[in-house]
Amino acid sequence: MTAPEAAIRVVPANQVPWEDLRRIMAPPGDAHGCQCQWFKLDKQGWRAGSREQREASLREQAACGLPDSPATSGLVAYLGDEPVGWVAVEPRTAYERLRRMRTPWTGRDEDASDDGVWAITCFQVRAEFRRRGVSVALARAAVDFARERGARAVEGYPTVVQAGTDVRPDDLYVGTVSTFAGAGFAEVSAPSTRRRVMRVDFSG
Repeated sequence: MTAPEAAIRVVPANQVPWEDLRRIMAPPGDAHGCQCQWFKLDKQGWRAGSREQREASLREQAACGLPDSPATSGLVAYLGDEPVGWVAVEPRTAYERLRRMRTPWTGRDEDASDDGVWAITCFQVRAEFRRRGVSVALARAAVDFARERGARAVEGYPTVVQAGTDVRPDDLYVGTVSTFAGAGFAEVSAPSTRRRVMRVDFSG
């Protein structure tokens, strides 16, 4: 059952306790090992680091419990008082691996060093709260968050889910086309059969 949109509250991660974000990243699932660092690190940095180091990096980047912090790396969703989901959203330049990947740039004339374009790179929703509209609520909030902080555009790189295909929830960490479409994103390129680039441009 989809939760009423008004029941889902989304706030910047620096305004929530670190333990709330830890609950979202807790086992089971790939997020516990990744700690939302896959796009932050190049291949060498990823291989060299431990899960504990990645967790420490996430804590520093999210600035949980530091409401006066000038920056945070994502947003946290709540249903009531329960922390249920996370989305990573920052200037595109914050993601070292993204700058080296084929997906964002294929077929587009884009400046990889343009920090006016923000990116949504990761969703994590606790298993028992999936299929309730949490990811769409997070994507919508990420658009507002980026706009309020001066972004010219925000984009994501969702997975195309083929009809009849079995997909692990952990493989959808970048989001789905339907999630981004539900948050008002439009497709701007199709770099592969399994990947799309979707974007919201802010006018004025």
